Amino acid sequence: MSGVRILSALRSPVAPRGGALSRLEIPQLAAPVLSAALAAAGLEPGEVEELVLGNALGAGGNPARLVALAAGLPARVAGLTIDRQCCGGLDALVVGAAMIASGQAEVVAAGGVESYSRRPLRLRTDPDGGPATAYDRPPFTPWPELDPEMDIAAEALGAEGGIARAEQDAWAIESHRKALAADFSAEIVPLAGLERDAFTRVLSARLAARAPVLSGAITAANAAVAADGAAICILVSERVAARLGRDGLGWGGGLTLGGRPDRPGLAPVAAIRSLLARQGLSAADLNVAEVMEAYAVQAIACVRGGGIDPGIVNPGGGGLARGHPVGASGAINAVRLFHALSARGGTGLATIAAAGGLGTAVLLSS
Repeated sequence: MSGVRILSALRSPVAPRGGALSRLEIPQLAAPVLSAALAAAGLEPGEVEELVLGNALGAGGNPARLVALAAGLPARVAGLTIDRQCCGGLDALVVGAAMIASGQAEVVAAGGVESYSRRPLRLRTDPDGGPATAYDRPPFTPWPELDPEMDIAAEALGAEGGIARAEQDAWAIESHRKALAADFSAEIVPLAGLERDAFTRVLSARLAARAPVLSGAITAANAAVAADGAAICILVSERVAARLGRDGLGWGGGLTLGGRPDRPGLAPVAAIRSLLARQGLSAADLNVAEVMEAYAVQAIACVRGGGIDPGIVNPGGGGLARGHPVGASGAINAVRLFHALSARGGTGLATIAAAGGLGTAVLLSS
């Protein structure tokens, strides 16, 4: 999918549910990031032809349209919201790049936004007229026996892969350590007085060992906290990039594949392998990889399964040190990858898993 460039990539800080961003609605989270990303790309709001956003918890209403209007985009920008759960923010980039590559558009803003704090309450009606019943999440498969809770699925993944709690905790400790040492000032648009990710902390082995257990080896230390946040990337055609005199990064392709619905954490492995093979690359050709850390065990399994050198993974920490704003997390990985490659050069991968057994992978190059 040559001919597509990413000129800018920015994100909000990430804050845990109920934290510093909890009073911001979806447009308030994403519109400032969109405006800043356009300015960084040297574009005016009137030049945007489409806005594609991942959002998993908003319960309809086309949040992308609300964000487009709040950011002052032309009324003709309809906005397209994608619900692929955790994959949605990265899938938005795949859709935006396809629009440009097909000639449908030349300037597309793409990313994701999620407010765990402001998500609607969910109720299921009773067809017999009884009281509605509350539920926390929808089914991700038609078969309850193949639709485990995410903690239980992660626990099973660790048991089957021989990934013990000590290894998971060590991964989480390292994620926080790298995040504390990183400088995110070039990629974060401050919101609500917050300039850094609020959850990042010094996580010691002692604290990790004392973390509340969610399921077996899965604990509050090696699982990502529910969070609020937004991220936007500006994708353009080569013609627009040349007009602006900006190179940005090249789009190297992206795809989403389904896998076992009861082992969602493994789904990115097939996407990683397929995408690399499609581009004639191997994992050894990667200089940076941003792998989602919804759970430490999932990140470890994807790195192993994809044959990726752990030394190039999440150089500024990952989701364990930030939090997991579901529909935005994939786009945040893309923002992190954009800035890492802009500084280092080379070829990079962003990847994420989603409930129901979905995995998305994207390649960028300098």
